[in-house]
Amino acid sequence: MRRRDFVARLGGAATLSIALPLAVQAQQRAMPVVGFLGSDSLELSASHLGEFRQGLGETGYIEGRNVAIEYRWADGDDARLPDLAADLVRRKVAVIVASGLRATRAAKAATASIPIVFVFGGDPVALGLVASLARPGGNVTGVTQLDDEVAPKRLEMMHYLLPTATDFALLVDPNDPNNELQTNDMRAAARVLGLNLHILPAASERDFAAVFESAVRLRVAGLIISANTLTVTGGAVNQQLVLLAARHAMPTISFWREFALAGGLMSYGVGDPDELVRVIGAYTGRILKGEKPADLPVQRATRIELALNLKTAKLLGLTFPLPLLGRADKVIE
Repeated sequence: MRRRDFVARLGGAATLSIALPLAVQAQQRAMPVVGFLGSDSLELSASHLGEFRQGLGETGYIEGRNVAIEYRWADGDDARLPDLAADLVRRKVAVIVASGLRATRAAKAATASIPIVFVFGGDPVALGLVASLARPGGNVTGVTQLDDEVAPKRLEMMHYLLPTATDFALLVDPNDPNNELQTNDMRAAARVLGLNLHILPAASERDFAAVFESAVRLRVAGLIISANTLTVTGGAVNQQLVLLAARHAMPTISFWREFALAGGLMSYGVGDPDELVRVIGAYTGRILKGEKPADLPVQRATRIELALNLKTAKLLGLTFPLPLLGRADKVIE
């Protein structure tokens, strides 16, 4: 009798050991999968992923518990994005999150049915990604910084800091889809101010040093860093630009607050980029719950901040005018 009990229990345990993994597998199959497509690398994006997961969490989705995320990184090689996007489509993910304009374009080219949630700086209407900000239509929505409206202000602030200077330079990415529009806007602003604006291209991070050398050779008074697919990665890129600006004693303004925090002279742009990432996390969760991208308006970053670094100004022998200090949202001493 005892032997029969033992065998029965052993059989029950074996059945349980098989049944549990099968149940887990069934649960995993039922779990929605989000595809995350990024132009840069995991290392450069790691700090923002926590904010994305927080946005997801606000709608009730926790990675690994009731949603899975498939990450695809181009590691700075945007030519890989179409293949990475196609792979996510083949895997039939429920939503594709696209970080950056090129990732968004690759995702849109890969599918007209899977919802796409983007985050980048630029006008998605002018770029043909959505019908309008209020009613995007189609399968694409997200968050934009609309930096084209803010960019000319950086030249104005540089001119205000250096009122007697006539020549400034603009660092651009010639491969960025927004490059022509942003460059034209900046040239128009320079004409209004009576300034000469030199356009200095950087197609990769390896070109940054040459840009600063050209700026010195041209005797420009200051350099404006445009928001483009090359410079938006932040992190190591910010550090490299800060170091080059210091090495060449070049007054420089960027769009990232982190640039000024890292030692750059000034920044003027989106105050909290992590807030944008939280929004796309929340949008992703809302789509998983059944809402349509066509009905979710494209959100715009509305909080623009000015950050000034007093220590860097002192090293450059500059003094911020009191009105500029009064406008600053963050003063780094």
